[in-house]
Amino acid sequence: MEHNSLTNMQMELLRLYSQNLSLDELNDVKRILAKYFADKAMNEADKIWKEKKYSDDYMDELLKKK
Repeated sequence: MEHNSLTNMQMELLRLYSQNLSLDELNDVKRILAKYFADKAMNEADKIWKEKKYSDDYMDELLKKK
């Protein structure tokens, strides 16, 4: 059987979640993580838009084709 070790993120989250957080604190952490990854995805999408010189008009045209 293959043994997979935990990633550095999993280890950090385990350390964090070993604390007894209130439900509000836990929800805050979830929101922070979600915002971090959403911002990261948006930044990457913005980068691609700039590289490919996309515009709102171009996206509107694509949507009309479907």
